[in-house]
Amino acid sequence: MNAGGAHGSAGSIRIDRLLVYLRFARTRSAAEALIAAHALRRNRKHVQRGSEQARVGDVLTIALGGSVRVIELLSLPDRRGPPALARSHYREVDGDGLDPKGQNTIAASPLAAGTEPADPEDLL
Repeated sequence: MNAGGAHGSAGSIRIDRLLVYLRFARTRSAAEALIAAHALRRNRKHVQRGSEQARVGDVLTIALGGSVRVIELLSLPDRRGPPALARSHYREVDGDGLDPKGQNTIAASPLAAGTEPADPEDLL
């Protein structure tokens, strides 16, 4: 947890610094680039500035490359550490419907594709 003086108020941390500590960005500049690209939400709202504060219990939605990660903060890190330590500060939120591996394909219906069904009863 946060000791208090290092990050401002005792129960929060700058969101750009948090992204670095949790290893979602290598530098604060890279974290700012994610924020500028609107690739980060905190509690369903777009993060506007890197100076916004994150707290325990916040849910972050992060678009990285071709995937979307949804995490809940369990505790606030004091520093950037090894990946296992970083993962101990958050948990992945169930991503039902996010389809991170692209396994659900969306295909056009036969009618939309311009083909007629073989049996007229298929229209009902």
